[in-house]
Amino acid sequence: MLLDVRTYRVKPGYMKEHLELYEKYGKAPQFRCLGEPLVYMVGESGDPNEYIHIWVYENAGDREAKRKAMWSDPEWLAYTKRSRELGALVDQKNKLMVPTSFSPAPKG
Repeated sequence: MLLDVRTYRVKPGYMKEHLELYEKYGKAPQFRCLGEPLVYMVGESGDPNEYIHIWVYENAGDREAKRKAMWSDPEWLAYTKRSRELGALVDQKNKLMVPTSFSPAPKG
């Protein structure tokens, strides 16, 4: 199992607009290509301009194939164009992680 932990920062004041854009145009093609994420979260405390989502893959090959499909999807590409035009994203970080032997693996 491979977890893709993705952290994004948006410009102050843009979180609501950015997430509405994603929900309207990006969610359907991304979920269709990658499956549902383990979580898609905004902070209750800490940085109000940060959100995180975690995607679960069988392995690196599964991740590569699903992301390739997503980046070939016209609906996803149209969403990314809209997102660029909004200009809300400031920063993105992602980590590929695996569960420890003593922690139950999340269901993907």
